[in-house]
This record gives sequence, structure tokens and C-alpha cells, in this order.
Amino acid sequence: MGIQKDDDFPQFLTGGGEMGKLTREKDWSKTSLGSMQFWPQSLRTTLSIILNSKFPMFLWWGPELICFYNDAYRPSLGQNGKHPSILGMKAEEAWTEIWHIIKPLIDQVLSGGEATWSEDQLIPIFRNGKIEDVYWTFSYSPVNDESDKPAGVLVTCTETTSKIITLHELEESKNELEFAIDATELGTWDYNPITNKFSANERLKKWFGLPSNEQIELNHAINAIFESDRQRVTTAIQKALDFSSGGKYDIEYTIIHPGTKKETNVRAKGRAWFNEKKTAYRFNGTLEDVTEQRIANRKAAQVEQNIRNMILDAPIGICVLDAFTLISEIVNDSFIEVAGKSYEAIAGKFYWDTFSEARPYYEAALEKVVKDGIPFYANEVELTLVRHGNKENVFVTFVYAPIRNTNGEVNKIAVWVVDNTQQVIARQEIQKGVDKLNVVIEASDLGTFELDLITDSIDCSERFNQIFGYATEEKISHAQFLAQLHPGDIFTRNEAFKKALEDGALHYQSRIFARNKLIKWIEVKGQVFFDEQHNPKILLGTCRDITEEKTHIQEHQFFSDELEKQVQQRTKELIESNRLLKDSEERYHLMVEEVQDYAILYLNREGIVENWNAGAEKIKGYKAAEIIGKSFFNFYTEEDRKNNLPQKLLKQAIQTGRARQEGWRVRKDGSLFWASVLITAVHNEKNDVIGFSKVTHDLTEKKDAEDRLKKSAAELEQKNIVLEKINKELQSFAYISSHDLQEPLRKIQTFAGRLLDTEYSNLTENGKDQFKRMQHAAERMQTLIDDLLTYSRTNSAERKYEKTDLNKIVEQVKAELKEELQQKYATIEAINLCEINIIPFQFRQLLHNLISNALKFSKPEQPPQIKIESKIVRGTEFKNNQLSDKMWYCQISISDNGIGFEQHYSEKIFELFQRLHGRMEYHGTGIGLAIVKKIVENHNGIITATSELNKGATFDIYIPAPSQPDF
Repeated sequence: MGIQKDDDFPQFLTGGGEMGKLTREKDWSKTSLGSMQFWPQSLRTTLSIILNSKFPMFLWWGPELICFYNDAYRPSLGQNGKHPSILGMKAEEAWTEIWHIIKPLIDQVLSGGEATWSEDQLIPIFRNGKIEDVYWTFSYSPVNDESDKPAGVLVTCTETTSKIITLHELEESKNELEFAIDATELGTWDYNPITNKFSANERLKKWFGLPSNEQIELNHAINAIFESDRQRVTTAIQKALDFSSGGKYDIEYTIIHPGTKKETNVRAKGRAWFNEKKTAYRFNGTLEDVTEQRIANRKAAQVEQNIRNMILDAPIGICVLDAFTLISEIVNDSFIEVAGKSYEAIAGKFYWDTFSEARPYYEAALEKVVKDGIPFYANEVELTLVRHGNKENVFVTFVYAPIRNTNGEVNKIAVWVVDNTQQVIARQEIQKGVDKLNVVIEASDLGTFELDLITDSIDCSERFNQIFGYATEEKISHAQFLAQLHPGDIFTRNEAFKKALEDGALHYQSRIFARNKLIKWIEVKGQVFFDEQHNPKILLGTCRDITEEKTHIQEHQFFSDELEKQVQQRTKELIESNRLLKDSEERYHLMVEEVQDYAILYLNREGIVENWNAGAEKIKGYKAAEIIGKSFFNFYTEEDRKNNLPQKLLKQAIQTGRARQEGWRVRKDGSLFWASVLITAVHNEKNDVIGFSKVTHDLTEKKDAEDRLKKSAAELEQKNIVLEKINKELQSFAYISSHDLQEPLRKIQTFAGRLLDTEYSNLTENGKDQFKRMQHAAERMQTLIDDLLTYSRTNSAERKYEKTDLNKIVEQVKAELKEELQQKYATIEAINLCEINIIPFQFRQLLHNLISNALKFSKPEQPPQIKIESKIVRGTEFKNNQLSDKMWYCQISISDNGIGFEQHYSEKIFELFQRLHGRMEYHGTGIGLAIVKKIVENHNGIITATSELNKGATFDIYIPAPSQPDF
């Protein structure tokens, strides 16, 4: 008998994919079944269901158990195996390798027994050219013929190999957990509140002095607790077993061994577990011996004791509907489990009454299946179902498959469903993370690399090769990349690499010679990963071309340096003719610092923030939880929002791929910053825009520096004119100070000296008193002129910094004040004085003035004690907002035990001509501390004063140090 043609095969073989076609084309006359037009209706109906199902199904039919299977089962046969030869083959011949396993199950079903169910069964089969170990969850069900006797066996199956592998891994994790508990020397207990049985490991039993029985009564353990703690522990247990407490248990108490009377302090941590009736059915946890640690209050080691059970959905859910009434006639347990409804809510009910929430979406599809007889297949679609009384979003794969009668009419509909929620969500999360990572890397213009630290082989991205000047797919060795490093930066790279092999973090900047001979600057960051012996194994990292940034900084620094040179040169020329010009140096000192941090965001198509990195938090001030889910319009000023600037940038990015813009943006606290923004459109595989990457660079300091440079360049000429005018005035002042004032003063002092020698005895007592006052006034005027000239020299003298030992300066000042120190029996104690870059002669003047002040304002009845000490620390350690947190400072403290002053005068004492005491009490001009302050400012530092009346005074000087001290 020949092969039946497609145009004359029976209606029950309509469709069925590849296996339907192979079934139609096979010459069945050569088998024991004979030509298909003679097949019984029961076989026809069963094959119609199988071939149109999207679930793996297999059928053995007749005495010889002839093999049939559908397209869904086809992948289980693998390649280079049984397909398609076993179609129509006898079962014993087709499955020789497992016949001894499946034959008893087949016999059981055909002999009138119930359907079988085997879960996670290991059945090796021949596929892919070899015998493979495969785990299956399957069911053998009888298929009756027209005489209502079993004539075949229907097999539905799902491969669960991956699940079994996962369970094995969980078992290994459990073993590791038990090992961890033993390694941390914890006691463990497990109590059943219902049976009042208590079990524990050997360590806990030893502490409590309990017998080694498998289970004991809880009160035996309670009796071993110290009497004063017993009620407290009992109360804590009762509270944990109360559902309203949340089941948590954490308490410390003392155990007394009933035999040895040894006391052991323990911390118990545990949890009670409740069933759906809110009744505790289990109470377990750990005990840690904290006898040694109790005083130190160390946290007890916590070990997670429970492992959550994995809930697996049934592999196949099936519901058979009447095609005309859509009444559910057959429902299996797996379908009930997926639906989350009771059997009574599904069986015998109108399908859309049961699943009303899905009716608007799939009613038309079901009607079309009934009408056209073509199966409807939905793969991993998202549905909102009412399951167990609550709305849940789930992902399911389901099929509406038609079942035809003998006339080829659709009279039944089989609904097949499986829950894919966990798999879909996991896959979406992974894909979302990968997509965002790729967007961030691309938007950040980073090259990436992976270096095998054992073989020294390197795998680089296309951008990495481009930075070094190679073709994107060219394979380059690690040694070739290193050969392109600039000789001057090799040491920097090697030191950074050496540090990374110790602490894992790699970061350095260096120059390279690209293949086009151009010198580039690169920044490399990475992370070293170690093996179990902490040997470095893999280095993953990124490389960024920072040439443009470096060039920009260098250009601005050059301009800044040139401008400062001009100002200093002009100031120096003016100082030669007058020495009293204030603050002429450093008037326009500029500093331009390029900000390196980037805010990298991912926006959806409507501009809603979906991703937030640390740079974004630093620049914009929002934490991730505060901004994710909100519009990026929040970053724009009110004026920009009114002008629709955010929408325009997104539209430009959609049209051209990218949108660049610089302008003011708004931080969380309302402050503004100048930003450079790049918005890049992100496309899916259909080239549709699905979102945007947004990279923001804070250029506020750069813009401020540029504005200051422009402003200072425009004002420089005007300032020079003002300086010339001030110079002329200062020339006059300098002439008067050095000639016109001092010349008559010298004559007054000279003639007064002569009168003192010749005419003093001829003066009346009133005349002598007025004569003494005139001499004292002349001396004060001479001192005042000298101090004023000293103040002017301090302000304008050429500054030559030298690395100087402060001990040397202190010794010089002690020598200058030797007589005053001896006269007042004063002592000077120098403690830990360091070396620092200073202007030596100015600093000698500074210490001279401060020590002189300490001697001058000492207590008459108490010898002066002066202490000078120093240290170098970072600015963060001082609670002073005038100091930078990023800089190091040399703090010099000069303290005394003198008369002191009230603290509210701490600023006033540094002003010119300011005195806190009368001239008759303490001599002086009120300029000494003003000179001290000016010297400190010349060193870019600050000075503060702290004092109380009759408790001495302390002067703290903070001078910038070049770097961290070498301790």
C-alpha cells in the first residue's frame, strides 16, 4: 500500500507541525496498525490532542506499543539519536536502553491499574550520539479504545535535570552551613511547641549537662539556666511563640552545669515558625558562648539556620472545555495550582466566569480557535490573575488546542498552561542589568579589559584597542600594551599595579605612545580577583582617554601662571619704591580644577529615572531611593522647564541619536551647578528608541575659573593704573616715614639728651615731670614708626620660602630675648617642632612678637611659662571652616600662663593699633599682633586666639603643608 497524499488524509491529522507532517507521510501499511483510514476513533482523537499540543507528549499504541510523539517532545530526543526513526517503531526496539525501567510501568497501566506519576526520575537515554543522564518528571496514563479497555499509554513529561542540579547545590550549601556552625563553635536547638520535644547538638547538650537522647523535654534545659535568669528566658520564649511578636528571639543569660557547676554566659538567637493558623509549630536557633566577650559587648556570630523549601509548580496544567458552552469538564491538579483557585471554582463552571480577569484579552482568541480549529499559542505572556483571593501578576505559557470529533468538527478545547513567572522575571532582570551596563560603558566612552594574571593573556574591548591606536578586532598581547607606556610614567604604573596585587584596587594615570606616535593621557581603574589561597587570578578593569582633560587643565594652568607672573612682576616693581602696599601679591591667584566625577543615568522613553550611580548622588545630591521613578525634569531650572528644554533634548536625541548641552542645573538643595550633558538614545533590536543614557559632568569650577580668567584679564590694565596711583601715595608716605618724621624726632631726642645733661637740675619739679613725659612720648613715637615700617616690610618684602627647622627659629628668638627671659625667670618649652617651608626672617619676627607678648602680659607673682608645639594633620581634624578638608596643615601652638583676655576680643587683638590695656599698665603700640597676622597670611595660613582672664592665652597657627607627613 502506498503513502497517503496530503489531500486525502483524515481530518484528525490537520496541522501538528513537523511530527504531523511526518505522521501523514509515513507508510503505516507496513506496520501492525495498517493504513490510517482504518485506525480506531480513540487513536485518532488521542493523536489529534497530542500533535496539536505545545507540551511534550508521547503515545504507545496497540499490542506492539507503536511509538507516536509531538513537536514539543522532539527536543527531548536531541540530535543524532532516535528522531525520526522511532516514529511507528515498536517500543521495545525504540527504547532498548531503558526498556527494563519503563516496561513494568507500561504493564501496570495496561493491566487496568491507575495512572503513574514519577517525579525527578533519573532515566538515561541515548541522544546527541551518547547515553546521557537525564532527570524526568512524567506521568503514564491509560488511553481506552472503543471497548473501553486500555489500548495505549499516554506519556506527558518534563525534563527536570536543571532542577536536580540546583537541589544538589542546595544540599552542598546545607553541608557548608553545618560545617560553618561547627567551625564557629555554636550550639543549636530545635523545639516543637506542639509536642514539647526539644533537640540540640552535642555542644549545647554539653553546656546544659543534658543527656545525649535524641529528644528531651524543654523544662530539662530550662532547669540548667541560672535561677535569676530563668523567668526572663521563659518569658522571652513565650513572647517569641506569640505570632504578634514576629517570632524573633534574642537574649543573653547564664547556664550552670548541673554536674560541674561551671557557669557559661551565652547569647541565644532564634526564631519561631508559624502555620496558616498563626500557631507556632517550630522554634529553633543558636547559642554562642559569650563568656569572654560579654564585657566587650561583641556581636554574636549569626548563622542562618533555616533553608527555605523550594516550591515547584506541576509541569503541566490541563483543563478540557466544551467547545459550545465553554463549560470546564476536566481539570487536573497542576491546572488548579497554576490558577490559584479551588477545584469547585473551576470544574463545571463557565470558563470566563472563572477567569474573568483574562477575558478582555483572550476571549476573541478562544472564539477563533472554536471557529477555525487552529490552535492559539501564547508564550510567557503577562497576566493579572486572582489567585488565592489576591491579584497577582504572573507570566504563563498556555495553549487553546482544538479537539475534533469523528466528523472533523471542533467539539472540545484543551487549555494547557504552565507558570513561567520565576524564569521570566529572572531573565528580565539579567537582561535589564546587561543592557544598562552596556549603555553605561558605551556612554562613558570606556575601554574594558580582562587580564589573566597567571598566563598574562589579555582580552580587550574595541574601545580599548582604539585608545592605543589598534584596529578594533586586532589581538594584542599585554607586553605590547605595556611597551607603549611613557618611560616617565612606568614607575607610577608599576607601583599602582603592585598595590593592586595587595588590596585588590587598581587606579593610575599615565601617558602612552599611540601607534600614530601621538602622546595620550589615560586613566586606568580595575579590580583584582583572588583564588581561595588569596593568590591574584584575574584583573578586570577600564581604560579612559583623558588627553583632552589634561590638555585643558594644562592650558588654563599655563595662562594662570603667566598672569600671576605678570602681577608679581608689576607688584615687585612697585615695591622697590614703596613698601607699604597691602596685599599686592596674590591678588588674582587663579586655580582651575577639572572635576573628574560623572553622573550616569538611565532614563526610560518618557524621561523617568531608572538607574542612579554614586557620581549622580555626589553631583545632584539625591540618593537613589529619592529620585528613581521620577522625571529628570527635576534637574532643570524653572526657566528651562518653561522653555521645554528637557523635552527638546530628548527629541533631538531621538532624531539624531545624541543631544549635547551645557547650562545651569538644579541640585536637590536648590543650588545651581554648571553641567555638561550628553543624552544618548538607546534602541532595541527593532531600532525603536526604548530609553536614554544621560551623562552629566559638573563643570561649575571650570566655568568659574574661566569667568575669573576673563574678568581678571579685562581688569588687569585698570588695576595697574590704580597700583601706579597708590604707589605715588605710598612713595610720599615712605619719604615722610623715613625722613620727614624721623629727622625732627631725632633732633628732639638729641636736644632732650643735652638738656638732661646740662639743665636738668635747674628745672622745677613740674618741669622735670613734663620733661620726662616729652622723652617718653618721643620714645613711643620712635617705636611706633619702627613698628609701622616693620608692618609694611612684612606686607611687601620678597618672599623666599625655605624648608626650615622650627627649633632653629625658636633658639634664635630665645637668644634675642635672653635678658628679658632671665629678668622674669621665664621658661620656653619646645615640643615636637617640625620642618616646614616658610620665610625664615618673617617667622622669626612672628615668634619674637608672640613670645614678647607672653613676657609682657605675664602675672607679676608668677614666672612666665611658654609652650611651643606643632603637628601636621589633615584639615578635617580641625573644626574650622576656613581650612580645607583636602589639605594638610602644620599646626603651631604658642601658649602661656599670663593674664589672658576675654574670648570676645579674640579677633579685635589682631587689628592695627588695638590695645586691651592702658598705656600706663603695659607699654606697646598695638601693632605687634597685626604683624603676626600679616606674616601668617603671607604664608597662606590662618591664626586664632583662645583665652580666659587670668588663665593664659593660646595662639594657634595653621600653615599649609605640601603633603602627608612621613610617619
